[in-house]
Amino acid sequence: MKNRRNRTATHKGAAKASARNLSPASAKFERIVLPPPTLFGGNVAAALKKRRTVRSFSDKKLSRRTLSNLLWSACGVNRKSGPFGVPGITAGSASNSQEIDLYAALEEGIYLYEAGSHSLRPVAAGDMRRLALGERQEPTGSNAAVRLIFVADIEKYKKAGFQEPGLWDAEVQKSYYYVDAGLIAGNLYLFAASQGLGAWFHNCNRSELALRLGLGSNQRVLFGQTIGYAQKD
Repeated sequence: MKNRRNRTATHKGAAKASARNLSPASAKFERIVLPPPTLFGGNVAAALKKRRTVRSFSDKKLSRRTLSNLLWSACGVNRKSGPFGVPGITAGSASNSQEIDLYAALEEGIYLYEAGSHSLRPVAAGDMRRLALGERQEPTGSNAAVRLIFVADIEKYKKAGFQEPGLWDAEVQKSYYYVDAGLIAGNLYLFAASQGLGAWFHNCNRSELALRLGLGSNQRVLFGQTIGYAQKD
């Protein structure tokens, strides 16, 4: 119990420190209601041909429209009625549990993407984009416009439309949420290729992110993914 209180106190201290580190330009940290996603040009074959990993990024920002389309492509709602009566999204998941939460680390803070309202809910203030990178990966453009963080929420399996036994087997759960994270990452790679953007699926600082995001025992930080403009040579 004492350790738990210490962790909570540490988390609160970190959150306050993050708020103090906000610059005047980024002090406005509130929900972002994204513009409705729009269909974008290109076709699947062309995007597959252009798909590649980019590891060096500029700090050029994405427009709000591009950010909207990017997040919708990742795991946005694409039909009101999907499997088991739950709205369907652009990426598959185990029994349509939609157990992968996607966080967006921007300059002003980290947000949680909420597909139902197509908006970004503020979670932790302050520039923490570097935490979405793994050890020794920071020199590759830690100020890239958007760094996404994949978090598995095992609690969501309780609401899955089909309660098959594998949902409650720890090893099977791992296989499900790793695959489901990969499906979202694949969507993002294709979106980036179709829009002339760079993409990179990578490691992240899992322990620090779990602390800053205030995650519970049933949540797992998995990976990070960077989307942005490639650094020109």
